[in-house]
Amino acid sequence: MSLIGTLLGYALTLFILVLIVRMVLDWTAQVATGPSRTGRARELTHAWTEPVIAPVRRKLPPLRAGGIGIDLAFTLVFVAALILRSVAFSL
Repeated sequence: MSLIGTLLGYALTLFILVLIVRMVLDWTAQVATGPSRTGRARELTHAWTEPVIAPVRRKLPPLRAGGIGIDLAFTLVFVAALILRSVAFSL
């Protein structure tokens, strides 16, 4: 395994973890009835992931299903990061 592949794999692993934290914080904000205490954490996760998700979202807008919207851009970025991570670790 090359050093560059390993470092890239770990960076992608960190990015995937931040995506998961973003997803959980967004879900908890949606179901929260009172004021949310996750404001700063949500800001950080959005700041780290939005530069990657936003260009994809411009090409692939959210899918409307009744009263909800399914963010396909987030899903696509998540799956792509998983695939790229496995490729990076196999280098």
